[in-house]
Amino acid sequence: MNDESTQAPTDTEARPANGGDLVAGVLARYGVRHLFTLCGGHISPILAGAKDRGIRVVDVRDEASAVFAADAVARLTGIPGVAAVTAGPGVTNAVTAIKNAQLAQSPLVLLGGATATVLKGRGSLQDIDQLSLLASTVKRSYTAESVRELPEMVEEALGLAASGVPGPVFVEVPVDLLYREEMVREWYLGRRGGGIAGWLLRRYLSWHVNRLFKGQDDAADEVEEAPEVRFREPTGPPDKAVRKAARKLASAKRPVLLVGSQAMTAAGREGSAVAAAELARAVETLGMPTWLAGGARGLLGPASSLRRRHKRTKALKRADLVILAGVPADFRLDYGRSINRKATVIAANLSDEEMTKNRKPSLGVEAHPGRFLVELAAKAGEGRRPRWSAWHEKLEARDREREAEIAATADQGTEYVNPLALCREIDAVLPDDSVLVGDGGDFVATASYMVRPRGPLSWLDPGVFGTLGVGGGFALAAKLCRPQSEVWLLWGDGSAAFSLAEIDTCVRHGLPIIAVIGNDAGWTQIAREQVEVLGDDVGTVLAHTDYHRVAEGYGGAGILVERPEEVRPALERAQRLAAEGQPVVVNVLLGKTDFRKGSISM
Repeated sequence: MNDESTQAPTDTEARPANGGDLVAGVLARYGVRHLFTLCGGHISPILAGAKDRGIRVVDVRDEASAVFAADAVARLTGIPGVAAVTAGPGVTNAVTAIKNAQLAQSPLVLLGGATATVLKGRGSLQDIDQLSLLASTVKRSYTAESVRELPEMVEEALGLAASGVPGPVFVEVPVDLLYREEMVREWYLGRRGGGIAGWLLRRYLSWHVNRLFKGQDDAADEVEEAPEVRFREPTGPPDKAVRKAARKLASAKRPVLLVGSQAMTAAGREGSAVAAAELARAVETLGMPTWLAGGARGLLGPASSLRRRHKRTKALKRADLVILAGVPADFRLDYGRSINRKATVIAANLSDEEMTKNRKPSLGVEAHPGRFLVELAAKAGEGRRPRWSAWHEKLEARDREREAEIAATADQGTEYVNPLALCREIDAVLPDDSVLVGDGGDFVATASYMVRPRGPLSWLDPGVFGTLGVGGGFALAAKLCRPQSEVWLLWGDGSAAFSLAEIDTCVRHGLPIIAVIGNDAGWTQIAREQVEVLGDDVGTVLAHTDYHRVAEGYGGAGILVERPEEVRPALERAQRLAAEGQPVVVNVLLGKTDFRKGSISM
């Protein structure tokens, strides 16, 4: 028989609605496809509810990796990433990753477990003041006090994360709001004490449980009946400001455009008004010499004649007009001193504070920098590039000169493999459909000069906080978002140790990334300055560790490279293994060069 009344119920039908189901229902409505976590009893119902609703639950080996993965999803898709961590140490382990997301302006929601509402502040397991701990790292923190509040709270958190200046939001969810009411009643009322004190306690606890679950059914109905949600479009610029910027651009003789990560906010979201392709067309239309930073790297592809890669400070010192599209005048621009003091500076930024930091612009536009560029291109139109041809040629000549210098350094012989030569080989085998993740100091900074992202939303790095350890979470999230793309993780040997265990996650979840570890047996970016200034390498020395064997222990493939002639075959073998479904770590022993001497930033 195939009568519906005799069929086994689904998991969702078999388990009565609980707070975890309500949270998961909201995530599904908002288009969340992945939930990153490290399991814990405080949050288990959220994980089970998400799985029932078709959200892929990805369990990682460190809570920081869960948040880093959520951060990467947000950058690549434009939809807030979501991570769920257990109470206490689960939340504290996530703090660095949350701060990194805040400074990178990545929209995400951290769901944190917490002790039962009636036990808060009474010495319960893993009970700490999580809201105070996270106050300076998130846009807002919430704590729920009843099941009825959960859906609205999570909805508000998702919307807030993506609105204005994007960033992380924390939602604390006490454990007694997540499990079934019958179970919670048994927790609270199952122990019977005698006498009047016991009777009073049971009366109080019964009232408390009634309050916790009041309105739960109504909340469940609202979640089930509510439509799928679309996020609001980013703030656009005032028309007056765009026209004024167009006039200033029309009179410029040596313009420079800097595009930062903030311009890419929402660029990966389906149907976005600032989709990556539209933004790239706008930049090409404007025709200005352009430097791309952070998440904007790759926006113009590897072969655009507008894209400049080197000698940015020299260009800024000579420019008469500079557009900072989502780029603050922080340490990366020498606190504004890199820009010609007589230049007209036009800054578009979602944050007034960042827009005016260290140097007040001639024209400040508090709006989404991507939308500003799209509308400026529409107003300014084409036709100025021939007038800037001498300026373009000068900057192109500088690029060619620097490329020749880099190539000469890459050709130098070193003990083991020259790091620049390795990066040149990676760039040579990188396919058009690829995503690059950078997690490291000296080696990754070297790679940023030589390995060219192939298109928009194809480069992920920590951002302004410079956090090591993003690699494992970023890479596995990239492979989830772009399963057909080759995902390359460029790891320094120092940073690799922070998240090498996520190779296990990649194996278990079928995420065949390619990780290349530049293994120079040291914290080289620090050692360069420390040894010269202090004459001591204390704390900066590592070993040529067999990281490839660690990967094999986790179930991945490991390849060791010691000589230059082994590099290309190893990279090609890694590509074949990844195509067959196996995560790969290529451990490349590096020689020393002085390529980045004196490059430390403060």
